[in-house]
Amino acid sequence: MILYPLKFEPILKERLWGGTKLGTHLGKPLTNDITGESWELSGVKGDVSVVSNGNLAGTSLTELIDRNAADLLGQEVVRRFGKEFPILIKFIDAKQDLSIQLHPNDELAKKRHNSFGKTEMWYIMDADDDANLIVGFNRDVTKEDYSKSLENDTLSELLNYEKVKEGDTFFINTGKIHAIGAGVLLAEIQQTSDITYRVFDFNRKDKAGNLRELHTEMALDAIDYDKKDDFKVPYSKELDCVNDMVRCPYFNTNYLKLHSDFAQDLSGRDSFTIYMCVDGDAEIVNETGSASVKKGETVLIPANSATVNIKTTGTTLLEITI
Repeated sequence: MILYPLKFEPILKERLWGGTKLGTHLGKPLTNDITGESWELSGVKGDVSVVSNGNLAGTSLTELIDRNAADLLGQEVVRRFGKEFPILIKFIDAKQDLSIQLHPNDELAKKRHNSFGKTEMWYIMDADDDANLIVGFNRDVTKEDYSKSLENDTLSELLNYEKVKEGDTFFINTGKIHAIGAGVLLAEIQQTSDITYRVFDFNRKDKAGNLRELHTEMALDAIDYDKKDDFKVPYSKELDCVNDMVRCPYFNTNYLKLHSDFAQDLSGRDSFTIYMCVDGDAEIVNETGSASVKKGETVLIPANSATVNIKTTGTTLLEITI
């Protein structure tokens, strides 16, 4: 099997809080006006990505890994994660506020759900003038303070609100209480996990008229109650070079703002490489083929690629590796 730059069919998710920006801004084929997520690259059981380009079109990510794990993922990635694709790539459109939530760490997720935890990062692609995020607490709180705020419906008084604009980047480690606010369109990179503890949902009801499930008790031992200013990611935006953004045990992300063709030596990288196009367009070329990407599209470069050439007259890419 010859592995070339691979694109995948988007997996679109209807969400109570979703809107239409994934269609109007990113060109996704929406079928409703409450589409909240486009899963670009997923190995999550029941939502496995399928190749959309080239000779391998119609092949699932699981099948690719089963047949070519080391060549596709990298030997070190296989050693660490086996044949499970270790990250999940999404675009998210919040027309309404998301629920206030958090994610457990690896140890707790393994014990309770036989799953990885969920460390994630957000890159803001578009935001309304008054849009914000909830990230962490505005002061150190105790478990008792938190529980009392839920009882008294005063949780919002403990939360830290962050105004956002295009290009802002946030790192959300496990245990940190958070929510994406209305009017935000973002790119999300996360561990492969769909474990979320929802703690407040603004008393909203779903299409059937039911309140969504809360995970109040499970969240109590998963929350980091300390105030920490560790979430806003500072990074350089130097043109036509690789700018470091996030380094963590689960993924590494770089920022590339390119005005002309750009070559990358991948020979020392024992990992696949993902490019999320967050602006402009480009053609991504390795030794065995090429794939075009435009804003809102994603391409996977197999780990056995020695080089990649990005042909463009203007694009902004997030480059993700393990």
